[in-house]
Amino acid sequence: MLKKRDLHECHLLYNLMTDPAVFPYVRSKCQFYEQYLFLTKQLIVEEEQETCISRTILNEIGHPIGTIDLYDIVNKTGFLATWIGTPYFGKGYNQRAKESFFTELFLEHNIETVFLKVRKQNIRSKKAVEKLPYAKLANDINNQIYKSINHAQEIYDLYQVERLDFIECNKVMQHEMAT
Repeated sequence: MLKKRDLHECHLLYNLMTDPAVFPYVRSKCQFYEQYLFLTKQLIVEEEQETCISRTILNEIGHPIGTIDLYDIVNKTGFLATWIGTPYFGKGYNQRAKESFFTELFLEHNIETVFLKVRKQNIRSKKAVEKLPYAKLANDINNQIYKSINHAQEIYDLYQVERLDFIECNKVMQHEMAT
């Protein structure tokens, strides 16, 4: 479902990312394929420097369908950015990718808090985040961060996922599935 980023998948991912239904919501907007290739190289280097964690989202047959990143990692916290190509909308990939990525972040990388900033008008992303039982709206909980991401005007809602909430929620789900 997730794999480390590599340059071989860039062409396919670039074509998915430039779709008008996806492009406005992508964190790093690349106007040209070469720019996307450069950005991917940069992400690979940043991961080696432990300032980001970037993965390619794959479908069932191993084709790249989007990306998921944790960026601005400081003091065991970071911001999540995810996008998936339009042919894969509404098929559960987003939620499965987040589950898998959070498991990696919290269990392998010892991340404590993941913040998600979602454009208030991006109803698709807001609904996706609100389906996650361990994600909390954090506009009031972390008002300082909320204000920092909306310094010019209120564009984003802030959500957060805490390591302990994620682990506890998964324990409850595993217990319910076992009984």
